[in-house]
Amino acid sequence: MRQVTMGSHRILNRSIPFQEGKMTRWETLKLSYKTLGVVFGGLVTSPLYVYPSMPLKSPTEDDYLGIYSIMFWTLSLIGLVKYATIALKADDQGEGGTFALYSLLCRNMDIGFLSSKYIVPNSSDSHANMYQNPSRLGKFFENSVIARRVLLFIAMLGMCMLIGDGILTPAISVLSAMDGIREPFPSVSKSLVEALSALVLIVLFLLQKFGTSRVSFLFSPIMGAWTFTTPLVGIYSIIRHYPSIFKAISPHYIFHFFSRNGKEGWLLLGGTVLCITGSEAMFADLGHFNRSSIQIAFLFTIYPSLVLTYAGQTAYLIKNPYNHDDGFFKFIPTPVYWPMFIIATLAAIVASQSLISATFSVIKQSVVLDYFPRVKVVHTSSSKEGEVYSPEVNYILMVLCVAVILIFGDGKDIGNAFGVVVILVMLITTILLTLVMIMIWRTPPVLVALYFSVFFVMEGVYVSAVVTKILEGGWIPFAISFILAFIMFGWFFGRQRKIEYELANKIDLNRLGILLSDPCVQRVPGLSFFYTNIQDGLTPILGHYIQNMKSLHKVTIFTTLRYLLVPKVSAHERIVIKKLGLKGVYGCVIQYGYADSLNLEGDDLVSQVTESLRAHIQASSEYVASVPVEVEEEISDIEEAKLAGVVHIRGKTRFHIGKNCRRFDRFMLGFYEVLHNNCRSSLPAMGVPLQQRIEEQIKHYKIPRAENFELRFRSLMSAVVVVGGGVVVGGGGGGGVVGGWRRRWDERENACFGSMG
Repeated sequence: MRQVTMGSHRILNRSIPFQEGKMTRWETLKLSYKTLGVVFGGLVTSPLYVYPSMPLKSPTEDDYLGIYSIMFWTLSLIGLVKYATIALKADDQGEGGTFALYSLLCRNMDIGFLSSKYIVPNSSDSHANMYQNPSRLGKFFENSVIARRVLLFIAMLGMCMLIGDGILTPAISVLSAMDGIREPFPSVSKSLVEALSALVLIVLFLLQKFGTSRVSFLFSPIMGAWTFTTPLVGIYSIIRHYPSIFKAISPHYIFHFFSRNGKEGWLLLGGTVLCITGSEAMFADLGHFNRSSIQIAFLFTIYPSLVLTYAGQTAYLIKNPYNHDDGFFKFIPTPVYWPMFIIATLAAIVASQSLISATFSVIKQSVVLDYFPRVKVVHTSSSKEGEVYSPEVNYILMVLCVAVILIFGDGKDIGNAFGVVVILVMLITTILLTLVMIMIWRTPPVLVALYFSVFFVMEGVYVSAVVTKILEGGWIPFAISFILAFIMFGWFFGRQRKIEYELANKIDLNRLGILLSDPCVQRVPGLSFFYTNIQDGLTPILGHYIQNMKSLHKVTIFTTLRYLLVPKVSAHERIVIKKLGLKGVYGCVIQYGYADSLNLEGDDLVSQVTESLRAHIQASSEYVASVPVEVEEEISDIEEAKLAGVVHIRGKTRFHIGKNCRRFDRFMLGFYEVLHNNCRSSLPAMGVPLQQRIEEQIKHYKIPRAENFELRFRSLMSAVVVVGGGVVVGGGGGGGVVGGWRRRWDERENACFGSMG
């Protein structure tokens, strides 16, 4: 999330919400069918591992009735009431999830680290409540930097928990499905099942680079087959084993369960919580579908399917109380065993794919919002903008998933870890949703108290149970999530400090005019895109660039990539051009929402920006008295510069931490430098060809700050290559091109940039 300043030129930040009202009933039903393969994979496959994850010792009939009652009310309250009814209404202009709640708060209240005066809320948002009249709680967050940082960290932790879900769901789903081999073949060892599960996951991750477009049409039929066959088996089991199972719907079975079992019953909550795993996906995947389609699918297929499947499992276990370690495949009738095993395996793979794709999407959103170090993100489908793939993330996930299976092969240990992720994400959503109710919706206090007391207490009890499993595998998601959250916070902290420096030391147009008036400075042929993080002024790197290069291209476009706290930005607002008052010097803002794809790449970026620039010049001439010849000459200069060659210039800055720096700043800035030195450049991420990239690294400027840390720069570059026209310009005290610079190949960045010899 970049903090940028706007001058008198304000830009409306409108998104493209999902046009739910324009859909027919048939289209909504078709969309509901598609949600089965994307949204509900993790939730509907939970019967594979819920009972095997419970540490049951000598369970009785009453114990099983109590457990089923707990699962029924957990599904009903958290799944049906909290997510399907309440959370889906808290969308951020069509997008859902933990970060959507955070961005909704930031857009409507002045509590984010991106000042609200730079964001014009969408007037169509029915819940929008302008920050001019904040509640008491809103004023507290606005006035407390610590509270705002804690809120940001909570939102980051929620996103990181979803990434942890992307590690554990494939592991536990595939392992539980493959464990079905042991039922007809008892001689098969558990080690062999673990090896087969790891092999399936390795193949699945290796296929990620090809995308899922070619096989995604199979996802919904597979999950549909699973969703409709498991309750049929459940009904058969109920009729055969325990027809009166639904008496357990009465809550008094829950009270009797805890009164009999005490602490042991409380510890069993770590397993029962898995019955609701995947519910967060209902909210997180809202942007890919719509509220009605998700609600219809959950209410009429997923919810009854799970209620009947768990009822059938429980009915079987009441008559076979010691078969809980294989609570799913044991209750499958022999005639349909192998068809159900195949469907279960395919459903587990589809559920794993859904979480892997969601992880890629979360990482992509975090990168574009400057919350996460830059990694390579590839769009694997030309028709589906949300289908992305990250090689680095993919292989890290693969290693972690396989390690979880091979090291913690026991389903109970993985279930312990999974329970931590599931309930903490839900607790974070409850907290953020409560803040939305208070600060934005202005919900009556009685209803807010009712919501918070029910769900916070319920989920808090679950958290207290899963925390006891920390040493039994539960530490895995804690470690992964907190490491990722720390990386995100450290990266965000460093980026904010750099932008603060650029704002404090920006170059205005008068200063640029003075620099260009120097007789030694030449305007060389070519078109350059000079990337900057600020708009109200120019980056301080520009001054050192001109002083060392003694040149500036005849057409220079100062370009800012601005990521907004909205899901999507419409096409006509994507590129905003303005003249900066000097000949051949322009400003360009390329705007994106956190759910948009960065589809301006390489030559496509150049073409679209120059086309927008041409249209801006022609439109300006209609409102300002201009000589047609001057307009044609200006447009001709742009075309000539484009033909002469295009270069993309990006400043690269480094911190120098002073001795008087506070310990917190010293540690966070040092950590940021480690991340920055090992992440990808932003230019390769935009598809800029290697021969068109220039990166200027500077340090050694000391800036006084209240926090007593220093940011220093010095110029390391004294040459620019103008690609296409064959023009090379050197200078700046470096002894010309031959003596002043050398080219260095950086394999990590896949970029070629110069440095002083």
